[in-house]
Amino acid sequence: MPEPLYRVEKLWKRFPDGTEALKGISLELWEGACTLIAGSNGSGKTLFMKSLVGLVEPTEGAIFYRGKPLTEALGQVRQSVGLVFQDADSQIIGETVADDVAFGPKNVGMRGKALTDQVDEILRRLELYAKKDAPPRRLSGGEKRRLAVAGILAMGGSTVIMDEPFANLDYPGVVQVLQLIRDLKKEHKTVIVLTHELEKMLGLADRLIILHRGCICDDGEPEAVLNRLKMEYGIRDPRHSYTSVKDCTWLEA
Repeated sequence: MPEPLYRVEKLWKRFPDGTEALKGISLELWEGACTLIAGSNGSGKTLFMKSLVGLVEPTEGAIFYRGKPLTEALGQVRQSVGLVFQDADSQIIGETVADDVAFGPKNVGMRGKALTDQVDEILRRLELYAKKDAPPRRLSGGEKRRLAVAGILAMGGSTVIMDEPFANLDYPGVVQVLQLIRDLKKEHKTVIVLTHELEKMLGLADRLIILHRGCICDDGEPEAVLNRLKMEYGIRDPRHSYTSVKDCTWLEA
């Protein structure tokens, strides 16, 4: 059997006041898959996401990246795994779109024509090249999320983790993000999406994990997980409005 991209073993996170935010999570995440982690607000999704890249230290348990303990693989993780936060503005730092994408490669020593070519190629792939000299604040919500992913890809990232990527977006913005997720799948990138809005993208997911009150309550093929869905999870079965799981997407064919 190949080594999973991530292996999480009995992960707990307790805060000083006694609150248990993550409760014994164990799972494997596989390279090249599109995994949807669904949970209502407060389920622990964001905390789990931050744990995967070392931004939150667990109270108990272990995380392995490509077979190595996360603490030993942090350098590799920070170059290969990128987060797209719910508030994309919080991770935009460049004065222009091109400056923002160039920030990461510059920090690892890329300069001159190699840097310019890398930035231009990524901006074309993400359909942001026409706005390369524009201030990021002028971008739409969907474009800002694409810009965040552009920065990840410019660093050679192969895994993209998105936290509530549809929050505060209008319909065109949601479609832009869905097109991005579809394109990342076509490029065989690993995509992990944390959201409660299943109807917008479940049709793109290979796997559905239900996180509720810090615990994994179900995990598997999306159709099978939905067939076992419980009201207490705070997740709505989108099939009430669609004919099948594959139709659960706002992305037109």
